[in-house]
Amino acid sequence: MDQSLNQLYRMLGISKQAFHQRLDRQAREESYHHQLLFLVYEVRADHPTMGVRDMYYLLRPECIGRDGFESFCKGYGLVSERPVNYIRTTDSQGVIRFDNLIIGLMLSGVNQLWVSDITYFEVNRKFYYLTFILDAYSRLIVGYSVSKRLFAEQTTLTALEMAVSLRKGIDLTGTILHSDGGGQYYDKAFLKKTQSLGMVNSMCEYPWDNGKAERINGVIKNNYLRHRSIGSFSE
Repeated sequence: MDQSLNQLYRMLGISKQAFHQRLDRQAREESYHHQLLFLVYEVRADHPTMGVRDMYYLLRPECIGRDGFESFCKGYGLVSERPVNYIRTTDSQGVIRFDNLIIGLMLSGVNQLWVSDITYFEVNRKFYYLTFILDAYSRLIVGYSVSKRLFAEQTTLTALEMAVSLRKGIDLTGTILHSDGGGQYYDKAFLKKTQSLGMVNSMCEYPWDNGKAERINGVIKNNYLRHRSIGSFSE
């Protein structure tokens, strides 16, 4: 196996380190694009007639250019107002998917199940990203983040670190962390953190199956933030 790999490195004209750096970069971009897709569907649902070019400048995705973004949306049927085929959101090659562990789950206490989701909020024609982690039993938001970028370090990982800090000294072994299939929930750093805590990752097959997390997004955005005078990211 090592000999075959060495031959591959020579054929590609790159070092072993450069080869694996390229693979890591590709995996990171793939996870980013998968999470971006979930947000594009959400924006499209809220703004049925918004052009994808306007959407690009509002979302400001780091890992894809304007033309690439337009092709990306076109590939998923999101360039015009039409019924959304949500099944396409999970149809990506090489995407890590965890079993849905919450089907039929009966909650009996806190720290048994945490649910999480990423959404967006628009301020002065700019989109920022909100990530929430909710304890499903107590309905307490245990962790959150507000970010300008969509990478896991600014979204899911930041929210998880806050939640762990809030539960400091409490053993989280066996706690289920449930999410949709977005890429930030199978990011390497995020999974390393959950595994180090003994948490168990769970994912729903479709975005709308993450009801508790979706509900808290709607409450925060529509019942609170939209009624405040927010003019900047810091606010």
